[in-house]
Amino acid sequence: MSNTYGNKFRVTTYGESHGPAVGAVIDGCPAGVALDMDAIRRQLERRRYGAPRQEGDEVEWLSGLKDGVTLGTPLAFLVRNEDARPDDYARLEHFFRPGHADYTYYIKYGYRDHRGGGRSSARETVCRVVAGAVAQQLMSEVTISTQYSSAGELPADDTVGGTVSCLIEGVPAGLGEPLFGKLNAQLAAAMMSIPSAIGFEMGAGFGAATMKGSEYIDRWSGGVGTENVTLTNHCGGIQGGISNGMPVEFRVAFHPVVSLPQPVECLHKDGHLETLTVGGRHDRYHIARAAVVVEAMAALCLINQL
Repeated sequence: MSNTYGNKFRVTTYGESHGPAVGAVIDGCPAGVALDMDAIRRQLERRRYGAPRQEGDEVEWLSGLKDGVTLGTPLAFLVRNEDARPDDYARLEHFFRPGHADYTYYIKYGYRDHRGGGRSSARETVCRVVAGAVAQQLMSEVTISTQYSSAGELPADDTVGGTVSCLIEGVPAGLGEPLFGKLNAQLAAAMMSIPSAIGFEMGAGFGAATMKGSEYIDRWSGGVGTENVTLTNHCGGIQGGISNGMPVEFRVAFHPVVSLPQPVECLHKDGHLETLTVGGRHDRYHIARAAVVVEAMAALCLINQL
């Protein structure tokens, strides 16, 4: 199982949803950086806002820091699962929920953690948010912001998804590699690694498929190195897989939460179907919280390019 993201600023996450803790080891962080712990807490608070599971999300730093300043050695931290309730999932030990990773994990590994999905749970994104907040502090010239929207009104007995739009300003021209190392491909891979992400588009996105070439092309504005390189930004700030100095713009679509507040048919390991009320505490609308994870993964992607 791959648990590491990045090749220069490397983040390896660990822990399960209803295990004792989650956490990560960050390798490649330079020495001498005074971390703003309040900024990290604010990102965690944004991720936690409205969550039905009441976790404190206090970060315990285990290595790589002295008096709040990075040593250049691996940064290791953990966040304890103080509100874990593994017994809520006891009935699911031999059942696969529809829409979840239960079945595919079992088929691939022959064994799975049925307690809230284990590693496939969005609880793991706590680690990404902390690591992403650290990465953002290393890129003072880059600003990452998001907006989000719901796919519709929230029914009493159902869930909804939505879309997160991300704007990254201050990205210098020249990031990314041609062909297989394209910056847009790297961003797409980072975003699609987030639980429940189902779609990704840059700039004009799928709308570009209905435009004429004369409408789509981003016509030049000023000279090389100017603040506004092009008059429009249909390409989303990336041309030929390389940033052009314009803001990087993309959107991530998230499918609805698949743990429904209603009985659903689950598949038993022996092949029979049984209608169960899935236990546990689950979001019914998660897009506001997903936006913070989008920012974190954008930061982790860019810090590796920078």
